[in-house]
Amino acid sequence: MEELAYIPSPSRGVIHLGPIPLRGYAFCIIIGVFVAVWLGNKRWIARGGRAGTVADIAVWAVPFGLVGGRLYHVITDYELYFSSGRDWVDAFKVWQGGLGIWGAIALGAVGAWIGCRRRGIPLPAYADAIAPGIAFAQAIGRWGNWFNQELYGRETHVPWALHITSSEGGRIPGYYHPTFLYESLWCIGVGFLVIWADRRFKLGHGRAFALYVAAYCVGRGWIEYMRVDDAHHILGLRLNDWTAMIVFLLAVLYMVLSAKKRPGRETVVEPGGSDGEGVSDGAADGAGETDEASEIAEAGEIAEAKDAEASGDEAEAEDDAADEVKDEAGSGSKKS
Repeated sequence: MEELAYIPSPSRGVIHLGPIPLRGYAFCIIIGVFVAVWLGNKRWIARGGRAGTVADIAVWAVPFGLVGGRLYHVITDYELYFSSGRDWVDAFKVWQGGLGIWGAIALGAVGAWIGCRRRGIPLPAYADAIAPGIAFAQAIGRWGNWFNQELYGRETHVPWALHITSSEGGRIPGYYHPTFLYESLWCIGVGFLVIWADRRFKLGHGRAFALYVAAYCVGRGWIEYMRVDDAHHILGLRLNDWTAMIVFLLAVLYMVLSAKKRPGRETVVEPGGSDGEGVSDGAADGAGETDEASEIAEAGEIAEAKDAEASGDEAEAEDDAADEVKDEAGSGSKKS
């Protein structure tokens, strides 16, 4: 049966510019990182932080995230690299695909924590700022799977089916559910959800990031269930399905406990930012001047009250003296 409509796969995922290979997978990752940093920077400044801080911390977070994502993939799919007939050197070939988002977020958070600690910035506030950007970066990064013709779903004949043409690595050419596209669209929705919820409910102390994690896990669960690539199964479910459920519960638990322990949003996210120490110091100076003026005014009022009291005492003394004079005059008249 010939398909009337489908999503074509690229004829190749790499273009050689002389001796330099330009890989679609790598480009998608790089573009995603730039989008995440750009949007995170805008949100960080809006929260009162300095321009450039997000990029400075990303210098730590991104490399850690890439290593973490690769480690998760290699550990959970070790047979692809360490079983009989496999070359373990392939474990280092990140450009061929294979980055686990769970490991990328976990180890990337460690890198972000190091960067935040060096700048004296609370990690939860930074995580809230970059959360939607990470979702959009994932949406872009998933198109790297399209370039590599990987991570597709079950065979289907829907008009938006993905046409797989490669037969490498055990692939069978045909038409399949484009799970990379499903996840890309889901991540876009998650990014906008976090932006809306953050504006509506003023999420703080890491709750915007936790919302991103929880929402992503919901989508990853049903999308993972559709995939047909080899994966470890536990009680009939793919390993990533179990990971999504556990991480979802942890994210929701964090949101509940955080809202009770630290309601509201951080007022200062970075020393010296637009709402940071500089403004706080200025506000403190203004408050000091106000207090000083109040003290001066209060002292003036006290002085006036004392003057009035003294004037009253003098008037009362004059009245008493006048009464005494009258009494003496009256006595003198009677004696005359």
